Amino acid sequence: MLPVVSTVCLLAFGGLPTAPAADVGMSVDRLQAIDRVVERGIAGGGFPGAAVVVGRRGVAVWSKGYGRVSWGGGAAPVSADSTIYDLASLTKVIATTAAAMVLYDRGKLQLDAPVHRYLPSFVGGGRERVTVRDLLRHRSGLPAGRDLWRVAHDPASARRQVLRTGLERAPGRRAEYSDLGADVLGFVVEAAAGEPLDRFVTRAVYGPLGMKDTGFRPPRSQHGRVAPTEVSPPRGRPLRGEVHDENAYALGGVAGHAGLFGTAADLAVLAQTLLNGGEYHGVRVFSDSAVRRFTTDAGGWRGLGWQTCQGSGSCGLRLSARAYGHTGFTGTSLWIDPDRDLFVIVLTNWVHNPAGHRYRPIAVLADVRADIADVAGLAVMDEPTGVRPMPSELRVDAGNGWPVVATR
Repeated sequence: MLPVVSTVCLLAFGGLPTAPAADVGMSVDRLQAIDRVVERGIAGGGFPGAAVVVGRRGVAVWSKGYGRVSWGGGAAPVSADSTIYDLASLTKVIATTAAAMVLYDRGKLQLDAPVHRYLPSFVGGGRERVTVRDLLRHRSGLPAGRDLWRVAHDPASARRQVLRTGLERAPGRRAEYSDLGADVLGFVVEAAAGEPLDRFVTRAVYGPLGMKDTGFRPPRSQHGRVAPTEVSPPRGRPLRGEVHDENAYALGGVAGHAGLFGTAADLAVLAQTLLNGGEYHGVRVFSDSAVRRFTTDAGGWRGLGWQTCQGSGSCGLRLSARAYGHTGFTGTSLWIDPDRDLFVIVLTNWVHNPAGHRYRPIAVLADVRADIADVAGLAVMDEPTGVRPMPSELRVDAGNGWPVVATR
């Protein structure tokens, strides 16, 4: 049951309540450092804008859009409520893993079942030994990826190419982050659910939670709210409202590894649902046991689908060892800390760059995401061990690895 908090404003954005930071044991003065972090990232050329949401104990305490959706002077300002981002590899957890959790709860997906139980053609060369759990832990033995978009002429042929991909090593032995493994998992979900991934996850998760702006292949009526991604991709046209990832595009825009779009406000609802053990405002989409099983470190800094916090990278250094989340190549991240009942969402379109230019500096994005996670963790004022000191300098202040112009 959600806590009773004073001055709560229900349904302020996407259905998640909002409240002053002090009402849930956080410091608004510390959270205000997020402004400096993001503004520094924009000035450093990392991205044209960002949406940030921080929540704790059932409410959002920081929800803000920064900058604009593109580098053009007349571009729309970013809104954490309404700006839709290409979530890239957040698809792996927000769509594919979420769908797997529902099917696991319903007894339609067995974690230690061989993949060929659901996909009979997935045999040969050791593939018959790959389990659903192997796919979720990125231990299938499949390679990281392949250029489907160069060899496939339609989604059906792209799917066949995925399913025919041979293993590079025996399943279960070593972790290798694999988009192809996530795609196979997406096909398993479809077979177990008896319907396409996008339709099932919308019906089973997004619809019940009121996540109205989350889904694959956003309709043209929403394109004006979508932050653009690459200006000159292999497709030969600027991308806005269609998936940035070329392999997901080859698979028809719906893939286990990428293709999902959504707002920071919608992701906040899902984050809170997970912190609540799978329930939100009386709607249960996951069991609490499924949430624990999929998000607990199963070795190698990974749960099932979810990544756990290594004390580095985009989760920073100040979240607990039980924190879990994921990132996306377009410049997105979501981290959830059950020990502090806290979540941190950062959405950007880092890959949006002027025609002919390379991607914006990855060091800028990396520092911004990690600093925001740290600031959120350090803004918690009711730690059992006492208030932790704020550092005198954040990563964005040092600007290590940033372009010289960005550090002046």
